[in-house]
Parts: sequence; C-alpha cells; structure tokens
Amino acid sequence: MTCQIVHIGDIHFGGVADIPVIEALERALPDLRPDAIVIGGDLSQRARHGEFQRGRAFVNLVRETAPVLVIPGNHDVQWWWRPFLPFSKDALYEKYRTYFGSDLTPSLTIPGGAIIASALTAHGVAWGSLTTRLRDIAVKGHLPRKEIQRVQSVFAGADAGLPRVLVVHHNVLRGNISKRMGLSRWRQAQKRIVTAGTDVVLCGHDHEEGAEMLDGRVVVSTAGTLSTRARGGRPVSFNFVTIDPAAVQVTFFRWENAKQRFQPSDTAAFARKAARLEPQVSPS
Repeated sequence: MTCQIVHIGDIHFGGVADIPVIEALERALPDLRPDAIVIGGDLSQRARHGEFQRGRAFVNLVRETAPVLVIPGNHDVQWWWRPFLPFSKDALYEKYRTYFGSDLTPSLTIPGGAIIASALTAHGVAWGSLTTRLRDIAVKGHLPRKEIQRVQSVFAGADAGLPRVLVVHHNVLRGNISKRMGLSRWRQAQKRIVTAGTDVVLCGHDHEEGAEMLDGRVVVSTAGTLSTRARGGRPVSFNFVTIDPAAVQVTFFRWENAKQRFQPSDTAAFARKAARLEPQVSPS
C-alpha cells in the first residue's frame, strides 16, 4: 500500500507567520488527499495564547482532510519557567497542552500504510542541550535515551510490514545554508534513530527544506517554514512524503508568489530494499 504524508514545519503563528500563504495551504490540502498530516512543531513564535489559538484553529481545519499528528517545537515551550530544575517541567508545556492535548509525543497508525511515532526534542533550557552559545540556550534540542526507548516500543507493537516513521522537531542533519545541527550530541542522536529501526524521519527547525539519507538506511525529510523567515530568501514550502513498497519520495511544494499558490517542485527519491533504504538519483 502507498502511504502519503503532508509534512509541515515551523508555522510560527504570531508576528512572523505568513498568513496568506497559510490560508492558501488550508485551501490546497484537500486536493492532495494525504493519509496523514504531520505538523512538526513551532506552531507559535512566543508560546502565547493567541498564537496557540490560531494554531489550534489551523489543526482543527486540516483535520477535516486527514488525521493530524502535532508535536511541540522549541518556540512552543515556555522555557523561562523553572530552567534547570531536575523535577517536573510540566509548566514548560502548560499552554501547549491547553490547546493541543496532554500527549506531547503522540503516535498515529495508518492502517496498511505506516506507523508514525514522535519523540520530544524540545526541552527548553535543559542539561541535555546545554551550550556555551547564548543564543542557543533554549533553541538546541536533544534526544534522550528514554524517548527513543519509548519510540522503539511503539514500533515493536506495530505490524512487521509497516514502515516506521519518526517525527522530531529539530533537524537531525546539518543545514546546507546554516551549517548547523539542531540537536546537541547529534552523533549519539543519529545512532539512536538508526538503531530504533526507523525508516523515515520527519523533522524541521532549520527553516530550509531538504531530503537526505542518514547512515545509508534512513530517509530524512526536513520541512521548511511557512513563516517569513525562510533561510537564504527561499520561498516557503512544505513536503509531501510518499512511501510505497519500492521507494520513499519527498516532493517539495514551494510557494509561487506570482501565482499565489503552492506548486510541486523537485522530488527526492530513495529506493527501498527490504529493511534497507538506498538513495536514488533525484529528478528535478
């Protein structure tokens, strides 16, 4: 069976959201007929009630097209509450949970299509992502062992033939323009992703779209942004991920300002071989 996922990242409702673009996406989604819609975090800019309210309205609207999986990003975390404290950090996610539910790491099964699990990488100011670079103090993410162990248990409970899809907010590969990794201890995080049996990763954070291979076996779809802060002056975009028994394809839908609509652009294709995914020449 073929499984098709709309992969959206970094909307940033608030001062930097590109509202006409988002409204155009809302109108376009039904025609794409996806099996699922994944929103990989940073629905807000400053974790404010008004931003989350608009984000919730967006999620409720697109849910009319397909089941939705949404996770928090670093901008959705009230990181200024109780940083570094080793006990409960519920206060960090209080506003997010008010609008999107208590489960920060939901999973979604597409019958006959895929199992989609998520892992929390946005922890605010935390020891696991601590950095000497002040601007990254609450920006960097990390992938704790307990998170990947939980993901492994979700994958283990799914049908053997289903592709394993992992959703995280932070980019797991280095950005081509920014030259930055989204995760602290990124080598360790990459190893954990691979050993969990992941087939496809859906991530974002870096505001630059992409599709690459991790360790020669895991396809990584990195979503761009729907805000006015796309890297390098690039058009805003979202990804359309198609998984079938033979291949994984990631098509980039980019905004064409002259036509005021999203248009499918280039596609990155990766051949599947049993438990291993191998890269294929990417047509333009």
